[in-house]
Amino acid sequence: MENEILTEENYNEIVKVRRDKLKTLTESGKNPYEKVRYERSAYSADVVGNFADYEGKSVRLAGRIMSKRVMGKASFAHLLDGKGQIQLYVRVDELGADAYDEFKKSDIGDIVGVEGEVFMTHKGEVSIKAKTVELLSKSLLPLPEKFHGLKDNDLRYRQRYVDLIVNPEVKEVFESRSKIIAAIRNTLNERGFTEVETPILNTIAGGASARPFITHHNTLNIDMYMRIAPELYLKRLIVGGFDRVYEIGRNFRNEGMDIKHNPEFTMMELYQSFADYNDMMNLTESIFTAAAASVGKSGKITYQGTEIDLTAPWERLTMIEAVKKYTGLDFNKLTDKTAAAAAKKAGVTIDPKKSSWGHCLYETFDQLVECKLIQPVFITDYPVEVSPLAKKIPSDPRLTYRFEFYIFAREMGNAYSELNDPIDQKERFNAQMALKASGDEEAQPNDDDFVTALEYGMPPTGGLGIGIDRMIMLLCDCASIRDVILFPTMKPRA
Repeated sequence: MENEILTEENYNEIVKVRRDKLKTLTESGKNPYEKVRYERSAYSADVVGNFADYEGKSVRLAGRIMSKRVMGKASFAHLLDGKGQIQLYVRVDELGADAYDEFKKSDIGDIVGVEGEVFMTHKGEVSIKAKTVELLSKSLLPLPEKFHGLKDNDLRYRQRYVDLIVNPEVKEVFESRSKIIAAIRNTLNERGFTEVETPILNTIAGGASARPFITHHNTLNIDMYMRIAPELYLKRLIVGGFDRVYEIGRNFRNEGMDIKHNPEFTMMELYQSFADYNDMMNLTESIFTAAAASVGKSGKITYQGTEIDLTAPWERLTMIEAVKKYTGLDFNKLTDKTAAAAAKKAGVTIDPKKSSWGHCLYETFDQLVECKLIQPVFITDYPVEVSPLAKKIPSDPRLTYRFEFYIFAREMGNAYSELNDPIDQKERFNAQMALKASGDEEAQPNDDDFVTALEYGMPPTGGLGIGIDRMIMLLCDCASIRDVILFPTMKPRA
């Protein structure tokens, strides 16, 4: 069948026909799965984009048949390879009767190697006049019909391999993802950063406030945790004498799933000695500028119909300033005794166990302000209660040298002037352990070895973490994090 119209009724019939064809081929000594390689001389995009250089020349291409139209002694087909599509013109006079008959029996989705002459049809389409067509792999399942395609998002994510075949724009997103990550690496390498790797299996789930995945190491007979952040290991390297380090890798958090969250996700974290969070803001802008340029964007971009201006410098507001700007509440005029009442009056839900001035400031920002931060903005000077690894501001020890930056009402990254006082760090770990004892599953555990590392001395340090998946969502105009992760986490089918 050419260009099968796939329905529930004929699906099994199509599969049976294809398996029968494979059986016939195998019995005649032409098992396509025995092929081990095919020597290519070009890709479709090379030929189409540089027709003048290829016209009249013989080329060898390989790829998947995406359409086929048989017209007696001549046929047309389209071949999809790693760079695009090109039309094939297949004639019985060129192939010979037996080879042409085999081509006519090929199916949409079959993978073939083609050798032929490059020419342009009367309609102006660059094509290959086939001299030989070799079946390299038989497709036993039909692809979704081209006019309807693979539209079911659940099925698209489960069968990404089919999604990539029939929806070319999906592959473009992941090619852009690769360019963006390469641009980040280039930006950091040019600034003297060293890329490193730190453990994914940890004995302590530290470095962020999140619920971890727990696994078990049989030989040691201990529970271990999939890392929620590489922070504490990277800062150990700063203690050890590395000047600038970064890591791009997977983190794992046993939390909810939605358009912004996947249980495993990609983060970039870096640490620079003798730098502070102002340096991290400047570096963030440079990273985003380079990442956008890598996919042909700069300045103003459009995300989900909204214009976003990435032009540096971005707005910078303290959390207190942001809350006052968007709610009218001035936390500089509130105390521990009055903050909770003021926040509740404004419509903020306050946990009785977390009703301090700092917690109330953070919850007011989180519940009422974050949703309004559409254009890029650095929100700085977070309360100490929610920043156990950041250095306090001497002029107001309720606050820390910490920022998060927001675009399209989404937190995109996090940074500190890192806490390097081992005594203060120990006290903050103890405070986190008290929260954990009261039922806070996301509170950070005590890490005595990290405190020991700080006791050897860590220089003033700036640290930055950026969510790579959310960055790619923004720069590729993708609505869901699942659109930028090749194989997102899915609930198993019953």
